[in-house]
Amino acid sequence: MATLPNPLPTLAADPSGRSLGLGLPLGRLIDETDDGPWHEPLLWHAEYSASSGAWTALGTPAGRAGLLPVLIEVGGSQGGPDEWELMPGEMSYPGDHDPEELLAEYWAYAIEEPDDLDETIAPYDEAWPGTAPAPASLSIDPDRRAAETADALLDEGSWFKEPRLALVPARRSADIPAAIGWTGPMNFEGDTARLCAVLRSWEERFGIRVLALGFDQLVLSVAAPPTTQAEAEAVAAEHFAFCPDNITQGDHETLREYAEHAVLEQRVWSFWWD
Repeated sequence: MATLPNPLPTLAADPSGRSLGLGLPLGRLIDETDDGPWHEPLLWHAEYSASSGAWTALGTPAGRAGLLPVLIEVGGSQGGPDEWELMPGEMSYPGDHDPEELLAEYWAYAIEEPDDLDETIAPYDEAWPGTAPAPASLSIDPDRRAAETADALLDEGSWFKEPRLALVPARRSADIPAAIGWTGPMNFEGDTARLCAVLRSWEERFGIRVLALGFDQLVLSVAAPPTTQAEAEAVAAEHFAFCPDNITQGDHETLREYAEHAVLEQRVWSFWWD
């Protein structure tokens, strides 16, 4: 996978990150992978739970240093990223994949599972319906939306058990999962960069940012969510292809219901793979 120069090794000798223009709290560098230590740190994360304002305080200066923010859940049964079986060596480059072709491939796989397929995927049939159109414009700057959403979720306190603010060397937010070798969707897709190619498309069309990662959960902020049921259903079809478990094992068992409750005007999209 093509990567940018990694500024994280600097933090080994300069934990505060002052030489990078940062003022970091106490934290740790993660280089543990499924095959042992990686040749350089994959991410840095704070030692203490993130609170409202943390994303904004570090996000802008970190970006100038070549690092992007993301919340990391360390309170799950699988622990934090040092226990996640990261596999950066198995990841390709997101830019090498066509998101439309990937979604069509994933759709063909996803429709094999439901028992009542017609009801599950209505108003669509088995043919891949294609990607949803982008809105005319983004209603808010995506980075501002990400910071506001991070603050809201941290204030709410119900999304995360032990969230940590992390910094990742990545070209763009959509690439963060592949950049650290995240394997949360392993039972569905072994090369997370392919999913990141879809995230890049959503980044361009809907202004998503990768907001949080758990062992097998991905949370996105959305600057321009669908505002009509028809638009939401088109996006829901993409979600079903991207993560069939959201519907086949989720609270909303049909695409129409999922579109109404989990996509329409929703500023957060969340995905979980069994």
